[in-house]
Amino acid sequence: VQLQASGGGLVQPGGSLRLSCAASGFTLNDYAIGWFRQAPGKERRSVACFRWRGGETYLTDAVKGRFAISGDRSNSTVYLQMNSLKPEDTAVYYCAASRGSPNPTSSCYSRYYDYWGQGTQVTVSS
Repeated sequence: VQLQASGGGLVQPGGSLRLSCAASGFTLNDYAIGWFRQAPGKERRSVACFRWRGGETYLTDAVKGRFAISGDRSNSTVYLQMNSLKPEDTAVYYCAASRGSPNPTSSCYSRYYDYWGQGTQVTVSS
């Protein structure tokens, strides 16, 4: 299982970024994909989760209404579209894969995720 996260960068408050998580080495329907973030000095937190089977999604309250998660089977990539970014969104963002494709709504926690990609830095600052 390999996960490659990309798309981070520096953006002004109110701006947008789209993160990508390119997945390989597993059958898509057998896994869920999650995005998590970790700010300096803080614990890793859930952001959004998605499973290929059924296309179900879950967004945490902190990002609901501003972020969206989606998947593209043609290139085995899960996207995190981030709009209306705030300074408190600044963090290293990680994508991860969970075996068994658990329901995103009930299982969007890092302890359910087995494989992790490298992080991508998102900085929201003027």
